[in-house]
Amino acid sequence: MPNNLEGKVAIVTGSGRGVGRGIAKLMAEEGAKVVVVDPGVNVDGTGFDQSIAEVVVGEIRDAGGTAVACTESVATMDGGERIVQTAIDNFGRLDIVVCCAGILRDRMIFNMTEQEWDDVLAVHLKGTFTVVKHACILFRQQRSGRVITFSSQSGLVGNSGQANYGAAKSGIAGFTKVVAKDMGRYGVTANSIAPRATTRMIGAIPESAAEIRARGGVASLSGDGGDDSAVQDLDPDGIAPFVAYLCSDYAANINGQTFLVYGNTVSLMSQPRPEKAIWTEAGHWEMDDLSAQARGYLTAGIPNPAPAQQR
Repeated sequence: MPNNLEGKVAIVTGSGRGVGRGIAKLMAEEGAKVVVVDPGVNVDGTGFDQSIAEVVVGEIRDAGGTAVACTESVATMDGGERIVQTAIDNFGRLDIVVCCAGILRDRMIFNMTEQEWDDVLAVHLKGTFTVVKHACILFRQQRSGRVITFSSQSGLVGNSGQANYGAAKSGIAGFTKVVAKDMGRYGVTANSIAPRATTRMIGAIPESAAEIRARGGVASLSGDGGDDSAVQDLDPDGIAPFVAYLCSDYAANINGQTFLVYGNTVSLMSQPRPEKAIWTEAGHWEMDDLSAQARGYLTAGIPNPAPAQQR
């Protein structure tokens, strides 16, 4: 798809490494001017290295593209506003926002600290809001724009040891659906990606994690009994083409959707809808009647993703 984003200006947060880096580089290859946003932090959110974003900008420029670096944090409203302003100051407009920035602070729920909870939600969930909110002020005025957020199967399905990350990613999926409805009337679309890819964040998870989950009877993220370690072989650059497609004119009417993207596969995720129901002729349920109908139909055959283990 050469030059399908010609004349567009894109912000890609978390684009110094991993999935975001591949997206920023492909968007530039497709003709977009790109703001590479990355403060160069460690996987847990600590540290700072402005060279991380600058290296990607250099790679884009060496390939004939146009890009600038931005090291603002997405975790504050002022930071989100300055990120958007960077696009305006350098390129005079903004057309695309892709929110990839993220950190990990994995911990079992009974061990998780308030700080570990707050830090992950600040970068993922609030960090998506701070940039998208300020971008949408412009998008509403110009009556066009593309918003791409990053959810996760951890949020959509659940993954042991990631209560903070899963809550943030589930929140992002819901947030995106609301943005799609808020902004669709103005010609703006908002869609979410749940990626599978080999990145620093995957590398930061202990190798024993999948084994521990399996030993505890916890279902894999794939939901098909597969090994979570399969993600170790997936190129993070493989996420970029579908993101670029969603930002192109080809996807002008795709709005409020979530897509699972990995390797050579793109899947449209189902929307939460009522699957089956029970009801009573009385004005309210009696426990005996409710229990019988629930056991016999509503909850019959539902697998437990983490069954109790004998001591």
